[in-house]
Amino acid sequence: MIQIKTRASAADWAQAAADHLTGTLSQAIDETGHALFAGSGGSTPAPIYGRMAAVDLDWSRVTATLVDERYVPENSPDSNAALLKQTLLTGPAAQARLLPLYSSQVTVDRAGAEATRRLDQAGGRIDAALLGMGEDGHICSMFPHSPTLRTLLTPGLKPAVYGVPTGRDGLAPSLERLTINLPYLMGARLVVLALKGATKRKVLEREAAGDPAIHPIAALVAAKVNLEVLWTEAD
Repeated sequence: MIQIKTRASAADWAQAAADHLTGTLSQAIDETGHALFAGSGGSTPAPIYGRMAAVDLDWSRVTATLVDERYVPENSPDSNAALLKQTLLTGPAAQARLLPLYSSQVTVDRAGAEATRRLDQAGGRIDAALLGMGEDGHICSMFPHSPTLRTLLTPGLKPAVYGVPTGRDGLAPSLERLTINLPYLMGARLVVLALKGATKRKVLEREAAGDPAIHPIAALVAAKVNLEVLWTEAD
């Protein structure tokens, strides 16, 4: 059973997500002196990032990274790191350090290994993560039918960043990607899954009842991730 917290408006939804995420980052800073935030790409989180950026937080102690990334440099319009710079790392939050997943390596798998090493150096544990979900039920870059999916959803592995190949026969993703695995989310203080619209709610409820080995939402529930689902009917 997945618990869903509803907000009446898109503004309330974005503010609630921002409050919960920055509150968790503040707690981490108080307890350890630093905090690691992992965000998602796409247009949905932009208003959440805008509200987070305005919060009076010691952003100089925050490292910001991504839950997934297309295997492209920051000067690409497809870069999630570029989006994070434009929407979160502004105003007071510009003091935070960006730790991108992308690096120019021979293969996407080697880039994943390098990203894992850098995250380990940054403390290894994600304090707060913001996720979205596609209409196919994917989170991060854990896509249905991907050959990497079962590995990404294996709870007993070490936290790591993996390369994700392009989908075959028109399946997603259209570009190679980098993504964190389920164990990173299992170790997080808080994971916020922010969704909008009636269609996404139906997908969420369907996916939560699926097989944890191949349905990412069901895997989050089965692994007892500290998950908070925020939903608003407003698109």
